[in-house]
Amino acid sequence: MPDDDFIVAHGDNAYDLAKRIFDVTFSTLVIISVLVWLIPLLGLFIRLTSPGPVLVSRLRTGYKGRPFRCFSFRITRDNNRNETSLTSKYDIRITPIGRLLRRTHLDEMPQFINVLLGDMSVVGPHSHSPVLDAMYWESKGYRARYLVKPGITGLAQVKSMMSSNWDKKNFQRTVKYDLFYIKKRSSQFDLAIVFMTLKAMIDGNQNTW
Repeated sequence: MPDDDFIVAHGDNAYDLAKRIFDVTFSTLVIISVLVWLIPLLGLFIRLTSPGPVLVSRLRTGYKGRPFRCFSFRITRDNNRNETSLTSKYDIRITPIGRLLRRTHLDEMPQFINVLLGDMSVVGPHSHSPVLDAMYWESKGYRARYLVKPGITGLAQVKSMMSSNWDKKNFQRTVKYDLFYIKKRSSQFDLAIVFMTLKAMIDGNQNTW
């Protein structure tokens, strides 16, 4: 992999425009057809299993390293979890409904609001928390992940590389998938990743963390 992080990015105005149109269209459809009833329904179960807000927003790193607030359903009992706290697969703070939401990725559905706002894309590298950025920012190729908008789903996610076990090998493979996506990104590739994501959700992929 080249040392120069910026070599992996290349401008394509037609693709960027098509991607934004897809993001706005797709996220709008999801919000008006799914989130309008999913938020109240899941919100009821979330509140019945533990006190606290239904939705939370966490600080994440976005396009070109700019921070933004990322929305998600609350999955833990700890309502006061700070910005640098990581949630592991076996975290005792996770509620029963939270574990189901995490396993099926339904906890990330509110991120379509972030897509509509322009902070995220439907497809792109996973948005990381400040603590992970601090750990890996100087690692080879890492900063190049932020030359595109982070996505709700992405190649690394559907390949089950997002894990609570952030060891060196897992990290390197995740970055490798992210940079491969950035180099090869296209409308066709994005659609393929969307379909792979839907399949993973239906299958209940428990390895994608």
